[in-house]
Amino acid sequence: MRHDFIDRYSRQKSPIHNLSTSLKVVTAISALIVIVALPHKSWLVFSLLALLIIPVIVLSKLPIRFLLLRLIMLEPFVLGVSILSLFKEGGTIIFISIVIKSTLALLIMLLLSNTTPFEQILTLLKKIKIPPLMVTILALFYRYLFVLIDESEKMQRARMSRTFTNSKKHIWKSRIQMISELFIRSTERAERIYSAMRARGWS
Repeated sequence: MRHDFIDRYSRQKSPIHNLSTSLKVVTAISALIVIVALPHKSWLVFSLLALLIIPVIVLSKLPIRFLLLRLIMLEPFVLGVSILSLFKEGGTIIFISIVIKSTLALLIMLLLSNTTPFEQILTLLKKIKIPPLMVTILALFYRYLFVLIDESEKMQRARMSRTFTNSKKHIWKSRIQMISELFIRSTERAERIYSAMRARGWS
């Protein structure tokens, strides 16, 4: 099982890695609040934020290819949510704004998670009195995301070992089946975890 999908480079050495966890988390949260609060068509501010992020990427010494691949993997979810705005008045502008804001937010979170070990972030959240339930949910999400990724990789290998055709129709059909099966497995796993937690006194 790989444990580096989110924070592969979080333990490297760089000027950004060496900054205090509290400074990085507060800066990231502040930037996210600004992004969320920005009205649509704030093109100049969007550009300025992007320009500010570039030197952070350079100083962090994170591979550009890694960041781009992670963004590409996450963008479909952004597009899936944003596409609904196209049906509103002025939908195109809203759609573009949401995509830009979401991409900037994702990039900030990728930078934070790959320059700060996740357990340090959780420790800081506890110190600043974030509700314990929220911290626990984040910890569980972090832990079981890797389990889910590992499960999907096993299913992918099994599918490839049984596939003897490269037709696009067959590939898409197999992927849909795999996603459905993964959803069922993750739901069953979540129920087992919930039952185990209840048995240990969680409510």
